[in-house]
Amino acid sequence: MWWSRILAVIVAAGLLAACGFQPLYGGGKRGPAATELASIRIDPIADRNGQVLRNHLLDRLTPYGRPANPAYVLRITLTDSLSGIAVRKSEFPTRTSLRIAASYHLARADTGQSVFSASSAIEGGYNILNSEFATLAAEQDVRERVLREVAFDIEARLAAFFRLRQEQPAAQVTP
Repeated sequence: MWWSRILAVIVAAGLLAACGFQPLYGGGKRGPAATELASIRIDPIADRNGQVLRNHLLDRLTPYGRPANPAYVLRITLTDSLSGIAVRKSEFPTRTSLRIAASYHLARADTGQSVFSASSAIEGGYNILNSEFATLAAEQDVRERVLREVAFDIEARLAAFFRLRQEQPAAQVTP
């Protein structure tokens, strides 16, 4: 029985190798994508949401500290919106949706030339409860989770950009 599992893993690895699959973070923390991500300076972002997002990005992109000589500068603009999605007959909302959108662009630190720009939008919801404190706590929790997901999305898109740029000449990479 155990040999069939081993055989399945070997076959799956062979199929992935045959299709040209390459891990995004090949080489681990010393790999090309991780090295490029660690060379990004993240500009301050306005408001409390911006502080939280920037802290998540610092943890994800530069876990060993800020770069001494950054090669890139990341600039981010955030917007958020709340909307009632479940409404009682009395027109009082019982569930709210929070949407946070981030527009960002990556520029070379030395020339200021833009090399990549994109946007990410993540949505989360929470219930409006009878207790104002509980509703506020639910909103803060969903806000934290949505900002963490925005940071994950930005990191993944930047890593994919660097990985594609490594495989192709710079003139062919389009965001």
